[in-house]
Amino acid sequence: MKKIAKVVKMELPGGEAKPGPKLASAGVNMGKFCTDFNAKTADRKGEIVPVIITAYEDKSCDFVIKTSPVAGLILKAAGIQKGSATGRKTRIATITRAQLRQIAEYKLPDLNCEDIEAAMKIVEGSANNMGVEVVD
Repeated sequence: MKKIAKVVKMELPGGEAKPGPKLASAGVNMGKFCTDFNAKTADRKGEIVPVIITAYEDKSCDFVIKTSPVAGLILKAAGIQKGSATGRKTRIATITRAQLRQIAEYKLPDLNCEDIEAAMKIVEGSANNMGVEVVD
């Protein structure tokens, strides 16, 4: 059994991770990690991909790829660059209930709820806080 040196949570660009100070702090073989990560996330270019890296004392590592952050998915669905600074007070965009459901279904494995209805409420709350209204 390998001895764990460090566990690091990061958000990296899908299919485009590069060696750098962020990865150096994890203490892993950056070249190998980047090659493996980019191969597994090639279909998610342009997205921010959360990853949990478990680094071992022998410089090897394992990593788990998570689903993209809810905020990024809402921005993409609404077709905007960033959310409202005043959140709930100022509505700057809308998404449909179908888009909300799609995001909730994608995020369900990483959310702490069991069914799609609860996941939709979580995502809708995030959308409201960003100034994005959900319409039928």
